[in-house]
Amino acid sequence: MSTAQQCPELDFLQRFEAGSTGILYWEQLDQLWERLRERADAGWYVYAVGDDVPDQPVPEETFWRFVDEVDALLRRDHDEDYCGIVYVDDREHPEFVKIFDPNNLGSSCGSSGLRVLPGWVVSRVPPVDLEVAVPPTGSRRRWWQRLFGGAQ
Repeated sequence: MSTAQQCPELDFLQRFEAGSTGILYWEQLDQLWERLRERADAGWYVYAVGDDVPDQPVPEETFWRFVDEVDALLRRDHDEDYCGIVYVDDREHPEFVKIFDPNNLGSSCGSSGLRVLPGWVVSRVPPVDLEVAVPPTGSRRRWWQRLFGGAQ
């Protein structure tokens, strides 16, 4: 039995931390949605980071609706000539997709020193609460300690 089978939480976190390919252009996003639609077999977890962590994959119809709605939201709220806020593990055979909220980008690449979590994660593996599992950056902890003098 693999480690992922023994601990699905570890599998999700490993996939979350693994390198991803950025979807830079809207045409690439269209292609990604098409790949996801081809595999919309009720095996996808759709996790809105900050909300309750789903314990079951969504039904196929719900998955299709999510893809349509998040596509419309990204195109409306990320008024740029490029996409650049969606990341996928494998463009041809996607199993893990991170979608950043255009209204809460900060610096999704982390160059500001502050880590911004995605708005949504679409995954073939059960998700975990990212707000709990991914600790704040060192700069955020230092800010917190300065604010409260080290008291917790």
